[in-house]
Amino acid sequence: MFFDIYSQLCAQKGVSLSKAAEENGLSRTSVVKWKNGSTPSGATIQKLAAYFDVPVDYLLGNTDKKEKAPAENGRGFTDEDLKFALFDAPEEITDDIMDEVKRFAKYVEEQRRNGHIK
Repeated sequence: MFFDIYSQLCAQKGVSLSKAAEENGLSRTSVVKWKNGSTPSGATIQKLAAYFDVPVDYLLGNTDKKEKAPAENGRGFTDEDLKFALFDAPEEITDDIMDEVKRFAKYVEEQRRNGHIK
């Protein structure tokens, strides 16, 4: 399922399967694994969804809608995208865990603005 959607998106974008992988820092071996039925990691799915400008759920075959929903967090991705990228299993992440992740992200951003981290 993933590979078929990936192939279709590559064709629509006018790039080869290996070129799309390469442009995202992935190897040709990854493409072969996907062709053989493997599904990429959450971080890779997130990266490819951004590359093709489609929702994660579309890339995974969970929806037919290619349009992204308005971002809920102001960063260009939804909380569901973030959960998938961080944990590979969004349904198991509680609101408390997400609140903690958001607090940490705000802390890191504040530290970055203050020049404490690069």
